[in-house]
Amino acid sequence: MTACDSIQAEQKSITKAKILSGDNYGELNDQGKLRTYYLYTPKSYNPDRLMPLVLVFHGDDGNGRSISNVTRFNELADKKGFIVVYPDGIDQKWSLRGNAQGRVDDVSFVNALINHLQQQINIDSHKIYATGFSRGAILTQALACKLPDKISGFASVAGSLPVRLKSNCQPRTSISMLTINGTKDRDVLYEGDDHTQRGALLSISDMVDFWRSHDQCTSSNESPNFSQDKVKTAIYTGCTGNSEVWQLAVINGGHFWPGGFSTDKNVNKFNANLGLNASETIWNFFQSHS
Repeated sequence: MTACDSIQAEQKSITKAKILSGDNYGELNDQGKLRTYYLYTPKSYNPDRLMPLVLVFHGDDGNGRSISNVTRFNELADKKGFIVVYPDGIDQKWSLRGNAQGRVDDVSFVNALINHLQQQINIDSHKIYATGFSRGAILTQALACKLPDKISGFASVAGSLPVRLKSNCQPRTSISMLTINGTKDRDVLYEGDDHTQRGALLSISDMVDFWRSHDQCTSSNESPNFSQDKVKTAIYTGCTGNSEVWQLAVINGGHFWPGGFSTDKNVNKFNANLGLNASETIWNFFQSHS
C-alpha cells in the first residue's frame, strides 16, 4: 500500500466514523455554491443496514438546526429508526426559480443532496421522504412535481402549491401527499393568496383537489383520530399506485408546526389543547408509502 493509498483509506474510515450516530454537519458544492446541511443519524444506525431518510425543510429566516428544534424529528428518529437531514437554504431562503438573477434551483440542489447522502450513508432508496414548513412546505410541493422518482412521500405543513407551478406539475407517477394547514394562517392563507412574497398560492382546497385529481382517488373518509372541532381530517384513498392524499385542517390554527416546540406562549397553549403531533402523524403517513 502506498502512502497515498494509506491516506485515502484513512480518510474513508474517518468519514464513516463521523456518520455513525448523532449530530453531523456536512457540505457539498452544487451549482457553484457551497451548500450545508445538518444530519441526524439515530443510535440504531448500522452502516450495513438500509435505513429510511426524511428530508426536512425550514421556513424563511430559519435553518436546518432551528427546524430540527421545532419539529423534534431527532427524537422520533431514535424511536422509529430513520435518518433525518435538515438542509440549509442560501441566505435562509429557498429558491424555486433557477437561473433567475443568478439564483440557484433548490429542486436541483435537493436532487444533488440525495445523491451525495447515498454515497455517505446506507439509505433505503425506496424510503426517501420530504416534509417542510412554510416556504419549506412550498419547496416540498415543488419536489412532488419534479422529483417523484426519488422521493416516495411528501408532507406539507403551513404551505401550498404555487399557482405558476400548477400547469407544469405533471409527475409521471402517483404522489402520496399529506397537508396540514391552519384555517386562520395569516402567512399562507387558507383561501389562497395572489399577493405574497412567495408568489400566488393555490387555496388549500384547490391544492388538495389538484393532488386528488392527479392520483385519480375514488373514495374519501374522515379520520376518527382527532377531535373534529379541533382538526378536520379528510383521507382520500382508492388512488393510483396505492397513493393517498391526506388533508388535516387545524381549526383556528395559525402559521405553526402542530405539536412542535415554540417560544410563543399562545402557540404552546393552543398546541397543548390540540392533541395533534405533526411530526408523528407525518412519519406514520410516510411509513405506509414506499
